[in-house]
Amino acid sequence: MSLLSTKHLLGINHITREDIELIFKTADNFKQVINRPIKKVPSLRDVTIANVFFENSTRTKISFELAEKRLSADLVNFSSSSSSVKKGETLIDTVNNILAMKVDMVVMRHPAPGAHQFLARHIDANIINAGDGTHEHPTQSLLDAFSLREKMGDLSNKKIVIVGDILHSRVALSNIYCLLKLGAKVRVCGPPTLLPKHVGSLGVEVSHNLAESLEWCDAANMLRIQLERQEDKYFPSLREYSQQYGVTIPILKSLSKEIVLMHPGPINRGVEITSEVADSEQSIILNQVENGVAIRMAVLYLLAGTSK
Repeated sequence: MSLLSTKHLLGINHITREDIELIFKTADNFKQVINRPIKKVPSLRDVTIANVFFENSTRTKISFELAEKRLSADLVNFSSSSSSVKKGETLIDTVNNILAMKVDMVVMRHPAPGAHQFLARHIDANIINAGDGTHEHPTQSLLDAFSLREKMGDLSNKKIVIVGDILHSRVALSNIYCLLKLGAKVRVCGPPTLLPKHVGSLGVEVSHNLAESLEWCDAANMLRIQLERQEDKYFPSLREYSQQYGVTIPILKSLSKEIVLMHPGPINRGVEITSEVADSEQSIILNQVENGVAIRMAVLYLLAGTSK
């Protein structure tokens, strides 16, 4: 079995293009598995995985749990809202207590950027970053790129625009790193207040014009407005944002070509995209959800191999 170049998945910046290609190849195989009548394989039968979520999550947590069950792993679920963290326990104490239960792998979401790197220096288990603050969300970017590759083929020189709240989005940063490593051309588009000041230094184009960006691209990834992370007001109202940066069917019909539409979810229907766009044939949103399980199965399987 081929192995990843790293023991952890801390972020896309920490893995190589070869790692990404290996994850995709493995996910292709697992996608066949999850579409069979019997959807389980015994690949991780002796592996115990702790899902440690210090922030609320529905889709990512369910996707990881399903991936772990499909691989026959034993899993332990930990939520900070009902734990000793509320009583002042530190991150490393929490995880060490979980590891004392002989856990092999930790899937963690944490509000602090860099929490996973800190953990990887202090404990011996494989660490998978399921989101750290506004920093990275590597498995989301892998499933996004995998879904695009499935729809469009090789991503070299394909034009992808990421639209919306780039400033607060860990999905945006991981997507930028991943798409650039795969040879795509990347643009970010949104109001100036929602674009990080130096985002252009990452090697992406920067635009504030949605119509022109949609005409330029082959695919558009529409990001959710993350009101829960916004302490200040970055635009006058959701209605005004939607008028400037929301995608509707008339906008899609006005383009000179068909583009692929994606969204990492959850969707604010009527804000980033209308219901008609979300449910249209140009949308691959449901493919992203299905591919999330296959990608996470691939990551878990490959990382477990690095510990043997």
